[in-house]
Amino acid sequence: MRLPAEPAPMSEPLPSSLAAAPAGQALTVQQVSAPAHSPEWASWLSDLGFLPGEAVRVLRRGAERTGNLVVRVGQSTFALRHAEAECIAVTPRAHG
Repeated sequence: MRLPAEPAPMSEPLPSSLAAAPAGQALTVQQVSAPAHSPEWASWLSDLGFLPGEAVRVLRRGAERTGNLVVRVGQSTFALRHAEAECIAVTPRAHG
């Protein structure tokens, strides 16, 4: 008899994309991936500083679902397209 898998502990929030994050919330990068049509995005985003464990925050966002996002990662500020921000998995920071 197989037992059902236990749910993940609620102490660690599940990652969501940077594109879905509210402006102003302190976040931590968990993972960077890339869509099949643009595999180079993962290395480009990593080169900009979007690395696991790095602090990130959405400063400002454009039109919902299509607009650019102004984000701060570490001490640098960048504008990302919505599709690029979708490639960055984040979780809320514990303090910050």
